Amino acid sequence: VQLQASGGGLVQAGGSLRLSCTASGDIYSYNVMAWYRQAPGKTRELVASISSEGSTNYEESVRGRFTISRDNGEARVYLQMNSLKPEDTADYLCHLQTGPLYYWGRGTQVTVSS
Repeated sequence: VQLQASGGGLVQAGGSLRLSCTASGDIYSYNVMAWYRQAPGKTRELVASISSEGSTNYEESVRGRFTISRDNGEARVYLQMNSLKPEDTADYLCHLQTGPLYYWGRGTQVTVSS
């Protein structure tokens, strides 16, 4: 399984970005796709997750600003990020759990300037 993420960049505070991640390979029909982030000197944290059945979960600081969605037909997950803050600056990584296995994609950098 491979995960290909895109959509990061530099944006001013208050702006928006949309991340996407496409999975390829053998994936169980039930799976969970998620976005994590890791800022320099900080531990990796879960930002949002969504199951193949559509159940979502958000980290408290992004609730109401970020929206995770997915296209099951394309095995793709999106993260719409609005009202971005400088503290959202981090490397964002796509994650897939399928059956007993999990996979990480390469990160995409998000930088929010004040």
